Amino acid sequence: MKIFTVILIGVILSFQSALDVSADNTETVKAFMDDQQPGWRALKKGDFTHVNSAKDTWSWKEGVLYCTGKPVSVLRTTKQYENFEMVVEWSHQKSAGNSGVFVWVTPESIKNLTDKGKPGLPDGIEVQILDHGYTERVKANGGKTDWFGTNGDVFPVRVKMTPFPPVSPNGQRSFPRKHLAKGHGEWNHYYIRAINGEVRLWVNGEEVSGGTDCDPSQGFLCLESEGSPIIFRKLRIRELP
Repeated sequence: MKIFTVILIGVILSFQSALDVSADNTETVKAFMDDQQPGWRALKKGDFTHVNSAKDTWSWKEGVLYCTGKPVSVLRTTKQYENFEMVVEWSHQKSAGNSGVFVWVTPESIKNLTDKGKPGLPDGIEVQILDHGYTERVKANGGKTDWFGTNGDVFPVRVKMTPFPPVSPNGQRSFPRKHLAKGHGEWNHYYIRAINGEVRLWVNGEEVSGGTDCDPSQGFLCLESEGSPIIFRKLRIRELP
């Protein structure tokens, strides 16, 4: 009887221990970022085309893409994508820099920008690239700073998306769950996974934000020029079924 009681207590304690471990297991799931595996390829100069930029807005040098930030415009991929993984490394060159990666940009909005040839941004899902100094600039000008973040917001621009929580006060943006972006002059790593109408963003190795029910869920990918110099490198993509 004593032996049975000891065994029973041991089983109960083991079961309770398993529950405790499960409850406390907050290990972050890392993104797949081994972009040397089959299917990955570099995005190079020939994979992009100007939309409404100036001749000197974008320039390539030894695999690095330089953007002056002027005028407000985009550089788009030559082809459209549906399901894919994408890696982008970026570095703002000035405080308060603003930029972004656009996902599933509509051909209609690209045509509109091209035909007009004027400053502007297309319709699609924006993965924000914003320097921390932007918050201080808005504060200094007396503006509100609760409607945006500087660590990887994801939000729709004239298209549809249901943002993952936490969300901005107006419910439009997916705010990052963790603040992991580095400041201007430093390199940041974005891993973007867009599949079946869902976009997820990892910043420097950890998933932070995203959205689902995106419509449309196919289109061009764009890099954004928005007023401040920025550098991109190690642009890679892998298309998925």
